[in-house]
Amino acid sequence: TISCSHEHAAWTGTVSISARTLYSVVQDIAESLRRAGVPKLVLVNGHGGNYVLGNVVQESGGDMALFPTEADWEAARIAAGIRNNGVTDMHAGELETSILLHAHPELVRSGYEASDEQLDDRRHMLTVGLDAYSKSGVVGRPSLASSRKGRDLLASLVEQFGGHFNALGD
Repeated sequence: TISCSHEHAAWTGTVSISARTLYSVVQDIAESLRRAGVPKLVLVNGHGGNYVLGNVVQESGGDMALFPTEADWEAARIAAGIRNNGVTDMHAGELETSILLHAHPELVRSGYEASDEQLDDRRHMLTVGLDAYSKSGVVGRPSLASSRKGRDLLASLVEQFGGHFNALGD
């Protein structure tokens, strides 16, 4: 997937599109689906930096929903026993590492258990990028991650999805 991830530009392989492009792509997809008889759309977003998606949903007049929301992530954290919140555990920490340990453990680098970085004050991250705060890209505590937490977190998100789908109505 490609998203609006400019704050990660310091890491090789990061591909980003502008917020304008992301907005336009989503609008084009929604219009194409409407022409095909699909009037409603749930946007499933896996990157916290895609802020513009909230605006797209707001402007849709009830024809789109955005999932997961902050509340969905918080409920999933609680269900999985994740200790840290979304500020403390923002990138490659307990939550994301747990998901990978469950779904794709082969993608988790050895030594992740010793990669914790507590960087709660990142108030200028959108201006200066994540690398100004973390040379590794980790913001959180991957040492607390487990496959079980990843399983439980994803199960909670799956359970919560129906509410967003139902909010779209007929």
